[in-house]
Amino acid sequence: MAVVFKRTEGLTEKEVHYCPGCTHGIIHRLVGEVLEELGVLGKTIGVAPVGCSVLAYDYFNCDMHEAAHGRAPAVATGIKRVHPDSVVFTYQGDGDLASIGAAEIVHAAARGEKITTIFVNNAIYGMTGGQMAPTTLPGQKATTSPLGRDVSHAGAPIRVSEMLATLDGAVFVERVSVNNPANIRKAKKAIKRAFEVQIAGKGFGIVEVLSTCPTNWGIHPVESLRWLEENMIPYYPLGNVKDVAEVK
Repeated sequence: MAVVFKRTEGLTEKEVHYCPGCTHGIIHRLVGEVLEELGVLGKTIGVAPVGCSVLAYDYFNCDMHEAAHGRAPAVATGIKRVHPDSVVFTYQGDGDLASIGAAEIVHAAARGEKITTIFVNNAIYGMTGGQMAPTTLPGQKATTSPLGRDVSHAGAPIRVSEMLATLDGAVFVERVSVNNPANIRKAKKAIKRAFEVQIAGKGFGIVEVLSTCPTNWGIHPVESLRWLEENMIPYYPLGNVKDVAEVK
């Protein structure tokens, strides 16, 4: 009997801890598939964040390192410079990357560090109880903004991809989503491109992935997919933001 679907070698057999309807699992699989297809699992080193994906070291079937909150790009920089032939990536949420780790990601991109960042944006703090994040939408409710984000008080959400794309060291920047099969296929293509850019030694690459958080959004998982499409994508438009690397 022909095998039409199987677990990617890029993931372990450990059962993930994520809430029902969370799309971290989909993103994990895409990264695992890409690393397997590129044949680099044996020389890949991932850096796990603090946040919902803090246990990523249990799930990716490659060498992993745990970083302090927000410091994954700094840790990845050190790893890549000591092991330049390794494929190094960070896997980070919006609180980890865009709040406490904002300086680290900006300067890693500015220096053109030859690493790949998978940035999961679900517009809220997931692990710590649903607080407002730098990416929380205007009017979106959170435990620390129960009446909705007030832009006049908290400022506007940060469009991380557009911000990093202004830096010369960032050579590949793309925003994708995993809310439907078509977008999942596009997300995998972008993730693969980001790793190819690193392998070719061209510079810093980041893929921002719009994701769901049914638990902290307080809605059903199916509804959360619609909410992402109707609310997040208009503010965070999908597509390639920057690609200046020639990969042969």
